[in-house]
Amino acid sequence: MLKKIAIAIVVVIAAILIYAATRPDTFRVERTATMKAPPDRIYAVLSDFQKWGAWSPWEKKDPAMKRTFGATTSGVGAKYAWEGNKDVGKGSMEIVEATPPSRLKLKLDFIEPFEAHNTVDYTLTPSGGSTTVNWAISGPMPYVSKVMCIFVSMDSMIGKDFEAGLANLKAVVEK
Repeated sequence: MLKKIAIAIVVVIAAILIYAATRPDTFRVERTATMKAPPDRIYAVLSDFQKWGAWSPWEKKDPAMKRTFGATTSGVGAKYAWEGNKDVGKGSMEIVEATPPSRLKLKLDFIEPFEAHNTVDYTLTPSGGSTTVNWAISGPMPYVSKVMCIFVSMDSMIGKDFEAGLANLKAVVEK
């Protein structure tokens, strides 16, 4: 009986590992919100790392987080690094592309709790007196992440944070 249980466990584990190997090599998570504010007002908040404390959901997860800003805090070349509790980890960001007031692209590097190198895109599209803000993150999906995402998707891990961040941003820019 014990032998049959061991074989069943090995078969289940092998099936999970084989299935993980068939998963995509990249991921993308995105959320969109409409805000009653002009794109330039929203862009000014997104493109300046010193203004992120007012809206970023991760800033609120660890108010004691250590923050380090580069010589430039807004526009291309702006840098921001953080080191915090288990909820925010350790990492850095750099603005690598900026097209005011419609697009911002960041290089996002996590060091802890796991290493990851991703791209973040903010796209602002005006429509009447409102602006639609799209926030997306994409990056490679290493094999270990593929296995993990069988049980918990990237979307479910960070999608709620994106939604909270967009709601915070909306509150800030609609004042």
